[in-house]
Amino acid sequence: MSALPEHTPAAPAAGPRPGLRERKKARTRAAIREHAFRLFREQGYDATTVEQIADAAEVSPSTFFRYFPTKEDVVLQDDMELLWVEAFQEQPPEMSPIAAMRAGLHAGFARMGEAEWAQMHEMTQLAMTVPAVRARMLAELARTTQVLAEAVAERTGRDPGDFAVRTLAGAVVGVAMSAYFGEAGDDLISLDDQTKLATFADKLERGLALLEAGLPL
Repeated sequence: MSALPEHTPAAPAAGPRPGLRERKKARTRAAIREHAFRLFREQGYDATTVEQIADAAEVSPSTFFRYFPTKEDVVLQDDMELLWVEAFQEQPPEMSPIAAMRAGLHAGFARMGEAEWAQMHEMTQLAMTVPAVRARMLAELARTTQVLAEAVAERTGRDPGDFAVRTLAGAVVGVAMSAYFGEAGDDLISLDDQTKLATFADKLERGLALLEAGLPL
């Protein structure tokens, strides 16, 4: 595995601790995803129903849909981009948006534990092998682009709907897709351990470096 280039991310900003309601919602969301993936492993994605997931997580189906609009979203909405956006927002304001993304990416990956890597791998496998999940990815990519656009807009003082802001966010999402699918046979999708999955982090970092340099060829 190639080592990630060294960055010195800013120290995490001290912020208010989430309130009881926010923590409870986060636990419920995590429990729904945990039981969903367990059921997917045990009986397959197609054979698992929303009702079964809700029952295992001890919530009602209507509560499930408050957290995830569709069964596909329980796979795709992993909240990982929130970790990276938080690290991005912690970077010094004098850094350019792309430089801050590179530093934030390095910090975000460093914060991921074994469970997060395993979850990313499992999510990716389902996204690539289940047609319904793969089809839903387009909507999820649009959501991720919006999340990134809002983070860039906040950093630069511009509107999230600004064409330049959305273009930058879309370019970053494109780099991430290239890091996943750039090799013949989608080789990253078949990898099954943390060391090999870190290859994605390396490729994403290299892609952002190219983007920052103006994509020289």
